[in-house]
Amino acid sequence: MTTSSAEFSELMSMITHSQIIPRRAPALLISLAGVLCLFFFTHEAAGQRSRAGSARAIASDTLLQIVRAEDERRFETNDLGALLNDRDARVRERAALAAGRIGDERAVAPLVKLLEADADESVRASAAFAIGEIESGQGADALLAALSRKADGTDAQSVKVRARAIEALGKIAAALPKAEEARARSIGETLVATLNAEARRRPVPDRDIILLGLTAVLRVRPANVGPAVAQFLGFFDSRIRADAANTLARLRLKDGVDALRRLLVSDMDAVVRANAARALGAAEDKAAFEALLDRSVKDTDERVRVSSIRALAALKDTRATGPLLKRGSTLLGAYRAAQGTNTSARPAQLNELLEIATALGRIQANTSDRVTLDFLRAFRAAVQWTAPEAEIAFARAAPASYLREKPFDNLLFRPGASNLPWQSASAIAQALGDLAMLPAADRSAAANAQADAQKALRALLNDPTTPVLAVPDVITALAAHKPNDLAAVLRAQLKAPDVIVRATAAMQFAELPPDTETSRALAEALPVAMRDEQLNDAALAILDALAKQKTPAALDAIKTALDSTDYLIRRRAAALLHAVDPANDGKALRVETVATRNRPADYTRALARMGKQVLAVVNTDKGAFTIELLPEAAPLNVDNFVQLAQRGFFNNITFHRIVPNFVIQGGDPRGDGNGGPGYQIRCEINEVPYARGAVGMALSGKDTGGSQWFVTHAPQPHLDGGYTVFGHVIKGMEIVDAIARGDRIRSITITETARR
Repeated sequence: MTTSSAEFSELMSMITHSQIIPRRAPALLISLAGVLCLFFFTHEAAGQRSRAGSARAIASDTLLQIVRAEDERRFETNDLGALLNDRDARVRERAALAAGRIGDERAVAPLVKLLEADADESVRASAAFAIGEIESGQGADALLAALSRKADGTDAQSVKVRARAIEALGKIAAALPKAEEARARSIGETLVATLNAEARRRPVPDRDIILLGLTAVLRVRPANVGPAVAQFLGFFDSRIRADAANTLARLRLKDGVDALRRLLVSDMDAVVRANAARALGAAEDKAAFEALLDRSVKDTDERVRVSSIRALAALKDTRATGPLLKRGSTLLGAYRAAQGTNTSARPAQLNELLEIATALGRIQANTSDRVTLDFLRAFRAAVQWTAPEAEIAFARAAPASYLREKPFDNLLFRPGASNLPWQSASAIAQALGDLAMLPAADRSAAANAQADAQKALRALLNDPTTPVLAVPDVITALAAHKPNDLAAVLRAQLKAPDVIVRATAAMQFAELPPDTETSRALAEALPVAMRDEQLNDAALAILDALAKQKTPAALDAIKTALDSTDYLIRRRAAALLHAVDPANDGKALRVETVATRNRPADYTRALARMGKQVLAVVNTDKGAFTIELLPEAAPLNVDNFVQLAQRGFFNNITFHRIVPNFVIQGGDPRGDGNGGPGYQIRCEINEVPYARGAVGMALSGKDTGGSQWFVTHAPQPHLDGGYTVFGHVIKGMEIVDAIARGDRIRSITITETARR
């Protein structure tokens, strides 16, 4: 038995509005509410597993047919299309999800038919979700109709279907081309009206519609949405309050600041407090300064402290300097003590120290404040100049003197010759690039600092001892200064051996005017890039750069990519040609069948895990945490992760990206965020939400997953329906919270057992 969202809301309403519980007994109220919240979410999770597990009841040959079509991105009316009309509702539901994942617009019409007429609620909901994944405006009218059919009407539609309809409309409206701006605006108005209607339905609103509606308006950004979102800051449900604050923060709206200030100082839920801090910072609410400062140094939850520190950085009030420096000095002392003699260790204090350094760089920009610089010098030395945040902070606080500080040490602008690790060269390059954005208050000082920065960056680029992993950041930093010979510099880098160096150079051409020499260099670089065996980044970036050239020769070069064996390269080339000339049939090529790595035995192995409990114990420098993998929700993503783990691929790979109150991310063998296993896998977008501890596949675009994965520190609703969830942490979230950038994955152990 599961409890529906409406039933849960009604239970909570009974508690909050009952006169039996006196207002003087908040502890009792909270305790009882907590029990019911636990009851609801436990049963909701069980319901999700049950729904995901319904795939087990589908005949194995049918399920194999569906998964193979998904993997090949192949929608045929006599194959997957026929399954949308299967007598078994479970088959129709699963086939609808597959159609959405494939993304072929030919599937919209049969999906609309399911949405409008299928007798099964789960099938209709899956059809709505799938239409949203395809992002085609052809399905918008049917979704609007489904949304308007309220559960209390004579032509009723369930909450589940309406919730998926509002989610899908958000995706479609956000993807509509500029030519259909009026339609997107109309959909946005409907989303706002739906949220307002739900707010008026107290005490029993539809929770799922509110949550998915808040994410939908976040994607669409309709006009005058602020008041509609802000009204949910006062709801009893902490998740609704948190998501409302998240939407306000991401839209940078100034609505609801009074309520946000109250939530920041008094809400019992740490995620609500953290999101309130983010929203107040985005709104640059100066009246929140004292509260933000207090939470930045005193809150018991690091996520709240970090979000408050970021908000203070946005306010740029120098009164925050003293308390932040005091907190930073305490953390730095603890960091050094925990580090001991192991200078390569990354104690957990690092995450908060980086946030404090970033904030101080913004608050004390161009002041050369002595106490701030002393702290930053000590911190930079403690991390051996490997943290971009600390380097950028110092460059911002004292731009004129940055290049006279360690580790430059009179090296004639050749930090590469100091034998520092690549992370140091990369961090320094990013700081030098940041100097390109100096304010013009003191033009002579700014000009001198920027001239010196360019000299240093050119020296780094020309120094053979500069680690190759740092070169992409050097190129990006030099491009930020816009030197007159930038095009020539970039053309030279198109011949570099490293694929990411070439990709970075190609990407910079987007900011430069077209010219014949560049067009020729890009055309010559493309066939080389298409022969890259491990990564396709250079080929994709060069295609984009060629499209910017807008010459017949450049378009001819792009056409050669249509014959690539790489599906992503073919799809990019087709899309670029179609954008230039709609007569080019880019749509057909975009959905062309993928030549996948998987064979029948691989599909059989992946599907055999359904019904089992599959656990991954991730052993790290900080300890171990356990992931429950979700083969029902994402069988091929799970299989890919299991296969990599079992062959030791992840051993000694670092967590290269840590964003407190967002994610930890690892799985890159290069270590710079650009690496992978040498192949790409298809997305398996599903309805599992990005709650705290969700495990997702990192992407640089659709179907670009491989080996990089992440774990969320807190709910991230904007990721729902965009990134594959293939697991969730069931043990050791305190280890996840403590992981800092540079911590290693020592090993991952996989176990598969029958589910009890």
